[in-house]
Amino acid sequence: MKPATGKLGVLCVGLGAVSTTFIAGVLSLRKGMGLAGGSVTQLAKIRVGRGNDRKYLKIGDLVPLCDLNDMVFGAWDIFPQNAYEAALGAAVLHPDDLSPVSKELENIRPMTAAFDATFVSRLAGQGDHTKQGTRQELIDQLRSDIKTFRNENKLDRLVVIWTASTEKFIDYKEHIHGSLQAFNEAIASNDCNNISPSMCYAYAALSEGVPFVMGAPNLCIDIPAMWQLAEENAVPIAGKDFKTGQTLMKTVLAPMLRTRCLGLDGWFSTNILGNRDGEVLDVPENFRTKEVSKLGVIDTILKADEQPELYSDVFHKVRINYYPPRGDNKESWDNLDIFGWMGHRYGMQIKVNFLCRDSILAAPVVLDLVLCIDLAARAGLKGNQSWLAFFLKSPMHDAANHEEPLNDLFQQYTVLKNKLRELGGYEPDEELE
Repeated sequence: MKPATGKLGVLCVGLGAVSTTFIAGVLSLRKGMGLAGGSVTQLAKIRVGRGNDRKYLKIGDLVPLCDLNDMVFGAWDIFPQNAYEAALGAAVLHPDDLSPVSKELENIRPMTAAFDATFVSRLAGQGDHTKQGTRQELIDQLRSDIKTFRNENKLDRLVVIWTASTEKFIDYKEHIHGSLQAFNEAIASNDCNNISPSMCYAYAALSEGVPFVMGAPNLCIDIPAMWQLAEENAVPIAGKDFKTGQTLMKTVLAPMLRTRCLGLDGWFSTNILGNRDGEVLDVPENFRTKEVSKLGVIDTILKADEQPELYSDVFHKVRINYYPPRGDNKESWDNLDIFGWMGHRYGMQIKVNFLCRDSILAAPVVLDLVLCIDLAARAGLKGNQSWLAFFLKSPMHDAANHEEPLNDLFQQYTVLKNKLRELGGYEPDEELE
């Protein structure tokens, strides 16, 4: 494995609440301020060895992670405000938290974004800090941005991560997305209906040999064309959709039901959210993209075909409601109607009320994914990094070969730990059924 020496560039697609909270947090940690709460790479310990030989190591002591002091930040956004102005506007962190790193944040000015308002209609007319051109021209401009950022900052490595809004739902089309050749033809013909802006970013990054992480549920790198491009250019990819709040709870509660053989009649989930993400998701075609990623989680955990008497007829409903007064303060409610001994249902419910700042939960996930995808690149790994499913709401999987996504949080954590043990030169010694 290559060492984690030199500078790592981190290019965020979108300089909004999530990315500014992430960047400001890392800059603060560099100064010895704050806590890396929620970051597995910074705080978790993993057992290596067995019996008298066992010991518990922080991940940074197990594998060579990039030092936070070696990270250089950049971004694209449809608004020209610098990272400090954007962070103040997002109002996730208090101005007192931002003040010690304000100068560094002010120096982070976004590059013009590849943007198409038809994919995020609620943002139409709100920002004009954008590029113009065909899909091929947008990709070429993004590749130029990546090269310029690398050269100006004398970077050794780069990662591109999507921290922007959820795009509208796109149907997968085999004749467009099913092969790299077909995808290239669609780009050449300027197919603006089936080639989204997020696909332009991913294509540009992979073409430049830069790892790409998809942090939203967009149809983007989870298509054969992108998998082929990543394999050809020997680049690792990961996605999709950061797992932070309500879905995180589902990947905890659903395994509990399954392991205790408790039945489930229905699971109703609703959210209120007032930030830009909530505004974008207020449009049905954008919500549909998020809904698909949320709905598929419990099915793969409960496995109705294996225990039909418990899970064959589960009614699962998900709703997200835009409520501006809350800003970044998300609140979710879940109601589970369950049954148990003798099929008894009366009074058998689980209710969860989860209140959190969405970006506070997402920022450490961004850090962990950036550090892990960089680790994967230095280890010579390429293609989909399924071991990073622990951080993702809708983990990419090879559906064409009948592979199912792994959504059980505890099994995901076992896979993550085993991979890190392997990369650290130890035996991957935990087993999955």
